[in-house]
Amino acid sequence: MDYLAETQALRETQAFLAGVLHVVIAGAVTVHALLTKREAPAAIGWIGLAWLAPVLGALLYVGFGINRVKRRARRLKRPIRSADPIVTGDTSSEDPLERLKAAIGKITGQDMAAGEVVAILDGGDQAYPQMLAAIESAKSHIRLCTYIFRTDEIGLKFIDALARAHGRGVRIRVLIDGFGGGFLRSLAYHGLRRQGVAAARFLHSTLPWKMPFLDLRLHKKCLVVDGRSAFVGGLNIGAENLMAKRPKTPVRDTHFRLEGTIVRQIERAFDDDWSFATGEEPIRTGPASEGPACGGSAARVIASGPDQEVDQLVLVLLSATNLARRTIRIATPYFLPDEQLITALQLAALRGVDVHLVLPAQNNHRLVAWAAQTHVRPLLEAGCRLWRSPPPFDHSKLMTIDGEWSLIGSANWDMRSLRLNFELTIEIYDKDLAARLGAIIDSRCVQPITLEEVDNRPFPVKLRDAAARLSMPYI
Repeated sequence: MDYLAETQALRETQAFLAGVLHVVIAGAVTVHALLTKREAPAAIGWIGLAWLAPVLGALLYVGFGINRVKRRARRLKRPIRSADPIVTGDTSSEDPLERLKAAIGKITGQDMAAGEVVAILDGGDQAYPQMLAAIESAKSHIRLCTYIFRTDEIGLKFIDALARAHGRGVRIRVLIDGFGGGFLRSLAYHGLRRQGVAAARFLHSTLPWKMPFLDLRLHKKCLVVDGRSAFVGGLNIGAENLMAKRPKTPVRDTHFRLEGTIVRQIERAFDDDWSFATGEEPIRTGPASEGPACGGSAARVIASGPDQEVDQLVLVLLSATNLARRTIRIATPYFLPDEQLITALQLAALRGVDVHLVLPAQNNHRLVAWAAQTHVRPLLEAGCRLWRSPPPFDHSKLMTIDGEWSLIGSANWDMRSLRLNFELTIEIYDKDLAARLGAIIDSRCVQPITLEEVDNRPFPVKLRDAAARLSMPYI
């Protein structure tokens, strides 16, 4: 009898201690989430999980809910200001573009530079030959950053070209995302390392306790050669981007070749990412070339990511959208922004701005395409015009405002690009470029999306799309 009583007392004590421990741990998660989570739904979700799933909820929060990237970035990153600012912007000016320059300067902490888009490249068919030629002609240094680096026919050409450049004494650094470039095994990374080329994988480890950032990805795509020329845009390295090869799952994309002092900013953004990933110092290259003699147009790099105190890219898009007076043209493969960006586009249309948004008719991520449908009706009701671009899947990321301002780079209009990914975009104040990009976007406005079409979807399809929207923060 005494034994049974002692056992019962021990169980009650253990249950009491377990309850106290759960309250302490869940309470700690609650305090941390309340103080650090800016979005109420995220805070509520994590707090609820911590209280309803003892221990497991807290472990998930420690692994995925705490942004340790910001703390690491404060130790390693430095501002990437240009040494030669040419425009600062004037908040008191009557010119909306001057106010936009000033606003984005304050958002990013980045000065203006001079940049010229010397080539708009349609997919890998046009971009890869120029990129490979630039690598072959490199004399001093090469910086290459990509999300996907396949070892198919075109990927092997890049590896061979980089190996030859290394063999003739060119200093090279290649940064490949730790997930998009192959999580378990990155053949491109190992192939480059075998050739002696300095390569690194961004935020990668097969050890779970060293790799708690599966959702924070390096989505940038850039190639900088000798400090004179830079290639940026949405183009990964893979044969699916070569239309001439007729791949099974073709991907259309738009890439850009730039020159001017903007190349310095792109180099510095890469160097920050390299130091962030490896802890190593950047390549010492000496004074950079000035690029075109004319200097080019006012331009600025916007390097955004979860390491920043504010969502820079969101604020940039809001600033540009709110200052638009005549036209807004957007082409994006994935459209899952938060409500404040949807509201900004609605308000722009309501005040008479001609808003055009182009989405691919064929998407490589069905869940994203389904979730995006929930944003369509509110935009159409406000007067925005939405279109589908014809197949193949269009991965281009383009935006113009009032035929004078353009945004190019790697970022999509989705929560992943806007808050979770490390992205590289460039704003350019150039009427000619905006006209050319506007014409490209207009050429893809083939199939209009109408309210009648949206309303006539079968009920199961509407329910599916609404359910897919719940996964928006995670896709």
